[in-house]
Amino acid sequence: MSGPVLPAVIAIVTGVAVGLGLFVPFVALSYRRRGRLSAGRLLLWAAALVYFWALWAYTLLPLPSRTEVQCAGTNLDVLELVGTLREAAGGPGSLLTDPAVLQLALNVVLFLPLGFFVRVLGGRGIVVALLTGLGTSLLIELTQLTGVWGVYSCAYRVFDVDDLLTNTLGAIIGSGLALIVPRRHRGMARVVGADQPRPVTRSRRGLAMVCDWLGFTVTVAGVAVLVQILLSVTGNEALMGEGRVASLVGAGLALVVWAVVVLATGQTIGDLAVELRYQSGPLPQPVARVLRLLGGIGGYGVLTAIPGAAWLGSLFAVVSVLLMLLTTAGRGLPGLVSGQHLVDTRQPRHEDHAGRS
Repeated sequence: MSGPVLPAVIAIVTGVAVGLGLFVPFVALSYRRRGRLSAGRLLLWAAALVYFWALWAYTLLPLPSRTEVQCAGTNLDVLELVGTLREAAGGPGSLLTDPAVLQLALNVVLFLPLGFFVRVLGGRGIVVALLTGLGTSLLIELTQLTGVWGVYSCAYRVFDVDDLLTNTLGAIIGSGLALIVPRRHRGMARVVGADQPRPVTRSRRGLAMVCDWLGFTVTVAGVAVLVQILLSVTGNEALMGEGRVASLVGAGLALVVWAVVVLATGQTIGDLAVELRYQSGPLPQPVARVLRLLGGIGGYGVLTAIPGAAWLGSLFAVVSVLLMLLTTAGRGLPGLVSGQHLVDTRQPRHEDHAGRS
């Protein structure tokens, strides 16, 4: 895999990986800033993540071998850009097919999304887009000039002041193009009515389940990787094995985190993200919270951690999804075992006398 394909694959894979790690905080922020999760903004932020990594992948990759690096020069003449355009305009071919002009145009196009995202997602205007484009381009050029900050003995790509100019121009144009997006859809400012209660729906409860599952899985994987690294550094190869010990430690820590959150608040991390909570019911609150945990992500985590019986966790997940779809407002298994029902946390909290003994 080579050419333009490899950087694209790297950008997509890295962007998706980072996006999965940031998904739960993004959902929580969206509900607090905008009152809900917008599919359009979710896609825009996902595109911005992939673009961010694509920007670096296409400007820095492929990295040469340290033993075969060929030192590149520099271009500090700001008037060379004008000369290039004049030469192409006076040549026998078309200005639009001249390789040098096409390279300049690609530099502009490469930074168009940056200016667009600065205005639409960041809510900032053309001055910030200009500074962001210039700063990002300068950082890339300096990374190339310094041989990735000393990794290589010299610059493996040309430091070109023309790139700074065309990249910055692209960011400015992108900021201007973003004006077609209505003002109410720009920026991260809190929208009016974001703190008002909204209907509790199955899709919202399903999103909470996705947040719990994804957050739990990312936590388990992250801790497992750290444990494997620690075992490798300390020379405990016997414990490394196939990663079973690391996975158990990760699952155990994730279960502790979710248990503490549920027992303290009555909500899982997914519930907190989408502003949902269970209330009322005939059982005392401590008992109801334990059952709510075991009827949700806690039960799933325990079953998947049983050696040789991971299928039980998968079966539990399928049953949980089905019950979410079949019960009122998606209260699902946690609501059935705890005897509680779902409400929006933004509505006034009432004392649950029925749950007290």
